[in-house]
Amino acid sequence: MGEWSARLSELAAAAKVPGAVLGIWYDGETTIAPYGVLNAATGVETTADSLFQIGSISKPWTATMIVQLAAESRLRLDDPVVKLLPEAPIGPRITVRHLLTHTSGIDGDVFTDTGRGDDCVEKYVGLLGDVDSLFEPGTAYSYCNAGFVLLGRIIEVLDGRTWDASLKARLIEPLGLTKTVTLPEEAILHRAALGHLLTDGSPVKTWQLPRSIGPAGLITQSAGDLLEFARMHLTDERYAAMQEPQVPYAGGIGGFTELGLAWRIYGWGGRRLFGHDGTTISQLAFLRVDPEARLVMCLLTNSGNGTKLFEPLASEVFTQYVGVAHPAPPQPVDLPLDDRHVGRYERASVRLDVVRRDDRLVMNYQATGERLAFAEEPVHEYELRPTLPADGDHFVTRESETHPWVPVHFTPTYLFTSGRVTPRV
Repeated sequence: MGEWSARLSELAAAAKVPGAVLGIWYDGETTIAPYGVLNAATGVETTADSLFQIGSISKPWTATMIVQLAAESRLRLDDPVVKLLPEAPIGPRITVRHLLTHTSGIDGDVFTDTGRGDDCVEKYVGLLGDVDSLFEPGTAYSYCNAGFVLLGRIIEVLDGRTWDASLKARLIEPLGLTKTVTLPEEAILHRAALGHLLTDGSPVKTWQLPRSIGPAGLITQSAGDLLEFARMHLTDERYAAMQEPQVPYAGGIGGFTELGLAWRIYGWGGRRLFGHDGTTISQLAFLRVDPEARLVMCLLTNSGNGTKLFEPLASEVFTQYVGVAHPAPPQPVDLPLDDRHVGRYERASVRLDVVRRDDRLVMNYQATGERLAFAEEPVHEYELRPTLPADGDHFVTRESETHPWVPVHFTPTYLFTSGRVTPRV
């Protein structure tokens, strides 16, 4: 463990991440390495059993419960959602599989706070009639938090209890997990991390997303508990189908090439991995699994700079154990620019304006609606740089000169970045 503790400390300090925990499970042996502080304002030390928010890594947990229900013959993955939730105000063609694969077309970044009551997920689903459809079900991929809240509501209805209660009964207790919670009153009984802003490293003012988002991203846990969940997906054949490709992913960042049932599938140097990332309020979490090598790595961080720590650390871990590194991000190339993509693009919670400034293309980002309450930078400007293929539709951008390039792809009707379709308006 000493080697990884030292490297985590060095790389976390360079990335300006206040606190992190690295977890590695390799063919039966577990390493947990903590670093730094959970809260820069209080100086509370990070320990191996500290709890961090795992954000959207919660989605495979919700998907795992859906697969359990399918194995119990209580639903089929190709059932229309309205068959299971007749009250859901969504289109009749959307299936459970569409929700699991982010292909429903529902505009998914809806963060409406429907209260702390046990009916918050039910109330959230009832509001989806006011949410736009981005495309016909099954015709495209666009990351959809709302879809996983719908899955959580299916679990609630079929199990007759809250999503949180089903999570405990179906996964937390059978796996013997003692450091996995969903509610703040549970997290406060442990050493829990607080997020820190990417911009200046200051502690955030809001600790958690609304409870209504629970099935999409509200699990808080230790690295050891996350490793146990990932190990289950290496050994339990009931969940093998979750790793099978369902839809292609065009973004290409981080080697992400296809999507299974909630799991992301990655190609790293000829090796096939699966996993997921998670982002909440300046807490970033990462999970990668190499099933052939029986290698699991997770990294939990309390900083908007978490990606700057994860990529070099993951490269070192996977290079040591299986001889591959985290794929390099796409790079800009020198190509002529035109104005074909200038205009406004908008979806729930986000407005993007692409403008021409002399010899540059600039994308202005504006958080809107409920997202304003959680956005670290509600307004941001990004320069768009051409990249390959050289067709005038593919670009890259980045947060700052020290951050990796992120792909941006245009079609005649929408902009695609960060895994999301944003229609041109």
